Parts: sequence; structure tokens; C-alpha cells
Amino acid sequence: MDRIPKQRYYDEEFYALEAESFWPRVWQMACRLEEIPARGDFVEYEILDQSVIVVRLGDDNVRAFYNSCRHRGMKLVEGSGSRRSFVCPFHGWCWSLDGANTNVLRPEVFDESNLGADDLRLAPVRCELWGGCAWINLDEGAPPLRDCLEPFASKHDEWKVDALRTEWWKSCLLPVNWKLATEAFMEGYHVPQTHPQLLPSSHRSEASSVHPIIETSLHFMRTLGSGMGGMTHDNDVRIAEGLQNMSLPDDPAAAMASWRGAVNDAVTTWHRARGCDFPDLNDLDRRGVIDPIGFCFPHYFILPTYSSASSYRIRPLGPEQTLFEIWSLTRYPNDRSLGRPTPPEPLAPDDPSWPTIPAQDFSNLPRQQKGLHAKGFDFMRLSTQIEGLISNFERVVDGFLAGLPYERLVGAIQKTNTTIDVGVADLGLSEPVRCSGVLNLSGSVSDD
Repeated sequence: MDRIPKQRYYDEEFYALEAESFWPRVWQMACRLEEIPARGDFVEYEILDQSVIVVRLGDDNVRAFYNSCRHRGMKLVEGSGSRRSFVCPFHGWCWSLDGANTNVLRPEVFDESNLGADDLRLAPVRCELWGGCAWINLDEGAPPLRDCLEPFASKHDEWKVDALRTEWWKSCLLPVNWKLATEAFMEGYHVPQTHPQLLPSSHRSEASSVHPIIETSLHFMRTLGSGMGGMTHDNDVRIAEGLQNMSLPDDPAAAMASWRGAVNDAVTTWHRARGCDFPDLNDLDRRGVIDPIGFCFPHYFILPTYSSASSYRIRPLGPEQTLFEIWSLTRYPNDRSLGRPTPPEPLAPDDPSWPTIPAQDFSNLPRQQKGLHAKGFDFMRLSTQIEGLISNFERVVDGFLAGLPYERLVGAIQKTNTTIDVGVADLGLSEPVRCSGVLNLSGSVSDD
């Protein structure tokens, strides 16, 4: 449980097993609903060799189909756009937005057995909505989306995550395994070395009439939000700056609680006055509802702070190639979007335009991927107290690869839909993964 064999992060056979037994069975965030605001708007979602069309038919009616012509398999669309119908660019066969075939060129030259209406419908893909996003699952027998998002979904419902809108959207091509990229954000243990600017010791208080707790807090908010938008939004920093001359109790703990409560109240009041659907932040704090980082199995993160959030999505492109996307999400008056967001062109991890925090993370990952190949390195050794989410995550992946039924997997998935810096959990999953020459999590070699 606390040792992760290195081969899982680069072995081609293990990657092929994930492509066969893992990705076709898990719920995946396919697009934000802002990407498809009107009827006929569509997005192509790609996972490995599979392409899926996600299209809006109405206000709450979003459908998904395999992106493949029923004639000879031609991809119908690429990227994103808007259509009144889907037309095959090869032979002109047509489908309505709901997947029904509406035209076959010269139908008289085909045998009637190949032209059944049901058989010609675009092949459907499971699609459900949550949190301002459309989610897909390639397995028609998968459990409902909500079952696989809890308790992540209920917590973020209280924070009204569905009212968030895209401020900006960036992506990075990382020369690393997708699990390595995901696990880099499952613990805060790396912060002192990787993000030293976030440590209290990095800030020296200036001679000021502002209370030291307030000054330090504002410094942290500005540093965390620098270039990152939703990670701590400028709107919320300005609101907090407007309170910087308030009086605080002498007791440090009481002073921090008083400051935190005042900022929460001011942020809540300001956003509600703009017409935003906004929660009572102090109520959420009192009940311990929202964590600073939330992971949703298998590839989605939300990092909520005050009104806004950063959000991550991770997808494999190869055994040692990953597409890593970052959204800055915030709230606008009456919960209106700024407009349909444009999919970004992926940047290199060392592109100078990256904000400081992701630039620091991205600088680590390619070096770690290379280090895994060292002949003198066999496995990662995890802290069972603060790196447990990595172990939990990897063992749920193993459960899928072992072909376990959903009734056993759902409970384990829910134990990974949590915050970071947690301990190793009892998932009730112990079946080894059989993959020739690849070490499973028990540390033994599994051979067919």
C-alpha cells in the first residue's frame, strides 16, 4: 500500500491495460457547459483512441455520441463548433442533433438490412450533467454519475460550484505519465521545497499600522492568486484589502478567526449584491464543508478559495505523455458567462507565460518521469499519513484493471473523492492486477 512500483508510470503493457479496462469504465469530465451554450453547439472530447461528440439539444438536454459515421467510420466533427445537423464529410450521410439518421446518399444501392433506422442512429455514449460540466462514460452499464462523484459532489453543491464560469483556460503538454501528473497535486508535502513563496517564513512584515495577521494573510492571498485567477481572485483580494485596518482581539487564534470571519462575510455580501448565486462562506466554514483542494476520481480537481477556484483536468496521450488543463473559474453578475471559452493551444511546461505556481509544479514533473527510469530506483515509498490519497487512487485503478464489479468499486471511488494530505484508507480491494512483468501494489511480480 505504501510502495508504488515505478513500471506503472511508463510500461507500455500497463498503459494498454488501462486503455482497455480503465478509461472505458470511468466517468470523465468531457466539457464545461459554457462550451456548448446554445442548441447545436458541440465539443469533441477525446480519450486515447476514442472520440466523442458532446452536443446541446436544449437547456438541460445534452447528449453524447461516438464521433463515427455509421457508413464507413469517418469522423463527423473535429474540435468544437455549432451544427444544425451532422454531415459526414466523406459521403454526405446526415444525422439530426439527437442522433437520428436523416439522409443516406443513394439508398437504393444498399441492401435494406444495412439501412434500419435504429441501426443507423449515431451510437450513444452515456452523458450526465453536474457542476457546470458534461460528463461521459463509455460503459452503458456504469453506475449513475452521482454515485461516482460523492461526497465530492454534495460538498461542492453547497459551495454552488455550478454557478462558476470560465475566466481563462490554459493547457500544457507534459512528457509524463498521467498518473504522475495527477499525484503531484494529491499532497501538500511538496510545498516547502517547490513553492517556498507560500510559506509564512517567506514574508517579512514591514513596519505598518496593519495588524501582522492581516498583513500576512493579504500577502498569502496575493501570492497564491498571482497570475492564477480563481486560486485567489483579485476581487476577493480587493475585498479583503478593504478590511485591513479593522481591529482584532489580542489572542492570536481569536484574531485569526475574527479576520477570517470578516473576510468571509464581506466576500459573501459583495458577490450576492452583484446577483451571484453565492453561499454563506462562514456557514460552510463552521460546518467544515469545503476543503482547499478537492479531487474527483479519476482526473478532475477543484481548488476553491472564497468566491472562485482553479480547476484541473488530466488526460493520457501516451505512456509518458499527458494533457494537463487548468481553468480559472469565478463568478459573474447573474451567473452569466463572459462567452463561449476557446479551447487553448497546449503550451510546453517551460513556457514563460505560465504563472509561478504551475510553472514550479511543471518543472518537477519531467525530471521525476526521467528519474523513474533509473536502474537503482524500484518503487515510490509513500507516507501512509499524508500521501495516502496516492495509494488509495492507485489501488482503485488496480480494482478496475482487475475487472472488479461496480458494486465493489463505487465505495472505493468515493473514498478517493476527497481532499489531499490524507492517510491510507481501507478500500476493500485486494485483487492483484495481472500484467506480464509489471509490479502490482503488493510489490510482487504478476505474470500471466
